[in-house]
Amino acid sequence: MAEEARIIKEQGIAARVAVLIEPAIENAGYRLVRVKLSSQNGTTLQIMAERPDGSMTVEDCEAISRVISPVLDVEDPVERAYNLEISSPGIDRPLVRVSDFERWAGHEAKIEMAIAVEGRKRYRGIVTGVEDGKALIKLLDVKEGLPDRASLTIADMGEAHLVLTDALIRESLRRGKEALRATGEDIEEDEDDDTDVEDVPAPVPPKPRPAKPKPLRGPGRFAKRK
Repeated sequence: MAEEARIIKEQGIAARVAVLIEPAIENAGYRLVRVKLSSQNGTTLQIMAERPDGSMTVEDCEAISRVISPVLDVEDPVERAYNLEISSPGIDRPLVRVSDFERWAGHEAKIEMAIAVEGRKRYRGIVTGVEDGKALIKLLDVKEGLPDRASLTIADMGEAHLVLTDALIRESLRRGKEALRATGEDIEEDEDDDTDVEDVPAPVPPKPRPAKPKPLRGPGRFAKRK
């Protein structure tokens, strides 16, 4: 079965990186979610990925690092020194595939359209499903007399991600437990399975890979030499 393609993709250098590393990530049994190049800590190349079931562990991040490093070494797509960061999509994850909108129906999302709909580009509301390549959204805080529903073509979106809410945190924890059960790992069950937001530890970002030059044979992936 062919891997489901991402519909919402990157631009510029991040898009080039995505094209280079996505086949290697898929061959290793994972799915690429997003590539982002930012000015955080100098320059950071962030790779978000996940297993097909949506789970992701530190060991998975290390496995992805091993398979994409040779590709980045050879192709050298970033022209300046950078830190490499590999992580899960997080709870307030980007939505990049049709199945993402289907899987997270019932939860709140923020959407930025690349192509405006009747002059509007920004939307926020509850995802209610997908129909004919369009995400169905129940809009929030709509002024009286205006429609409270939107049908947005996913291929015309520039960016979409879930909004962090109590309900989303609880659902993410529940799905995480299910994924662990599927691997046969024992899980302690609380008498009250309703998790409060305060009980959820703050996410710990993965350690960035330090910038470093290649040997003297030429300019490297992490640091360009003059």
